[in-house]
Amino acid sequence: MKKIRLGVVGLGHRGREMFKLASIFDCVEAAAACDILPRNWYEKQWLSDASLAELLPNTVFYEDYDKMLKEAGLDAVLVETGADIHAEFCCKALAKNINVLSDIPMVANLKEAEMLWKAEQASTAILSTGANANEQKFAVLLQDFWKKGLLGNPYYMEAEYIHWSMPGSKESVHLNENGDWRKLLIPIRYCTHSLGPLLTILKEELRKVSCFGTGMHADDYVTGIKKDDMMCTQFQTDSGVVIRLLRNGRCRADIGWHSYRVFGTEGYMEKIDTRAKHGPVIRYNSMKELDTSLKEIGGEYMPPAYANNPAAKGHGGVDYALLDHFFQAILKGEPAPISLKEGLAMTLPGIYAEESAKRGGEVLRMRYPWDEDWTTEI
Repeated sequence: MKKIRLGVVGLGHRGREMFKLASIFDCVEAAAACDILPRNWYEKQWLSDASLAELLPNTVFYEDYDKMLKEAGLDAVLVETGADIHAEFCCKALAKNINVLSDIPMVANLKEAEMLWKAEQASTAILSTGANANEQKFAVLLQDFWKKGLLGNPYYMEAEYIHWSMPGSKESVHLNENGDWRKLLIPIRYCTHSLGPLLTILKEELRKVSCFGTGMHADDYVTGIKKDDMMCTQFQTDSGVVIRLLRNGRCRADIGWHSYRVFGTEGYMEKIDTRAKHGPVIRYNSMKELDTSLKEIGGEYMPPAYANNPAAKGHGGVDYALLDHFFQAILKGEPAPISLKEGLAMTLPGIYAEESAKRGGEVLRMRYPWDEDWTTEI
């Protein structure tokens, strides 16, 4: 079997875990890794049994990304840098026709969206969006439910991403240690986990947005930077479909993480995550069936296709599925499993929503790089 020579840039907690997981695939050679902090490679880090240098002794470490791209002979690279600096790393790899799996959000602003769109169009490599929420059991079942006609046409959807936080907790300290973006990014900008699964059954872009924030009420335990504790946004398509999204910056209630509700002309599906002992649940019904009472099934993250695979790990199996689909696309010469267009469609609404909030909830028109009237100005 041909081995994919794989590199990674960004060795924070997410980058370390993704690269270690990728290295167990038979089709992958963990060839190179890059970070500006050598300790992230040579020293044992949070939640690790050993350093990456010990775990992956045949992997070459670089402090210079350009040098890694030039010397390592890579077929693919994982971009796991902070959420505000993905685009430039992706563009540099694409310019050398190296395949990319980029974590989300895809871009930090509209100018980067244009730059990345053009770079991908000019490259022979694929750029796949690392939207692992699109791989979760709920997203898979939702698409299947919709394709079978049991949902009908969606007309209203909701999503909530509530991330519990506690001042000074070990998790908060370590997750913020190498990522200034966690301190600076306002809540609504991290909307991809919420919008991604819903947009898979919505074959049109979100076009209007209005966003409000609550202001800051909970103690700021990280930076002193003021940002909203909660932000609520409404999106609408040209045909009138509405999506409501609630996203938090701080929350003292140990609830969430990801919940969804989907209303269709023929049926309904939801995933409610309360963090209760029984775990999240998925419920659904359809007018196509004689019994329209809500049916309930487990709402775990594991994608159904990987349920019996003991190697399927990482956020309940979704990270493994994300990597597997990326590697198989490279080996088979297929398009990106989750395209850049899909990635931008779930990323740019957060940028517009932030601007709407700054303008007191003003309704804004959203555009995308593939639109004829595209502009980098809002």
